[in-house]
Amino acid sequence: MELKDKVALITGGGQGIGQVIGENLASMGAHVVLADINLENAEKSAEAIRANGGAASSALLNVTDAENVKQVFDSIAKEFKPLDILVNNAGITKDGLLIRMKEGDWDSVLTVNLKGSFLCGQQAAKQMMKQRRGAIVNIASIVGVMGNAGQANYSASKAGLIGLTKTMARELASRNVTVNAIAPGFIDTEMTRVLDEKVREKLVEQIPLARLGLPRDIAHSVDFLVSDRASYITGQVINVNGGMLM
Repeated sequence: MELKDKVALITGGGQGIGQVIGENLASMGAHVVLADINLENAEKSAEAIRANGGAASSALLNVTDAENVKQVFDSIAKEFKPLDILVNNAGITKDGLLIRMKEGDWDSVLTVNLKGSFLCGQQAAKQMMKQRRGAIVNIASIVGVMGNAGQANYSASKAGLIGLTKTMARELASRNVTVNAIAPGFIDTEMTRVLDEKVREKLVEQIPLARLGLPRDIAHSVDFLVSDRASYITGQVINVNGGMLM
């Protein structure tokens, strides 16, 4: 119960990596708020946590809507307590080669993945600075570090998120708030399951550990970064990619 009495918000917590992060943090004693644009998914995930004895609730959250973001963060502080942990996990992809990419696809990916993390991080920072403690983890991506053909928008958004992480870490360190990023490699989620089997096989061939990652591989890294064990770690990018990028 390392996180007993802590309140954690996970954006994009209704499914996939966000859902598993929520399950793990709840198992460590935190009250987790699973926030998602799909409230039904978020509530199903929260109910599963409660059925296993954990404390969880759900929230409808559009990370691109500044007023909605503020309302959700204010509601959490009022109903429970000011936030102790934020995991910026919400993200989308709209892949395409640079020369064919539509401006709208560029804008929507940057807005959700980068602006959404900025808006949520800003609200979390206001609460955490007042209480002089907190941990923020931004879920970036291996492609934000190395790039990837066909993902100019996604790569740019995740590279920007890494820069945002480092700046937030410098600004919030004096208030005992840590800010780190995790850069997952290719993880076995709905996002990668839609890939052609031959494409998946080629991906695995590039990974020294010879498998796609699992959501729990990312969740375990979050567990560590939000715990007291990582109280002297801030501004870092933790690469969790099976050795694909060394």
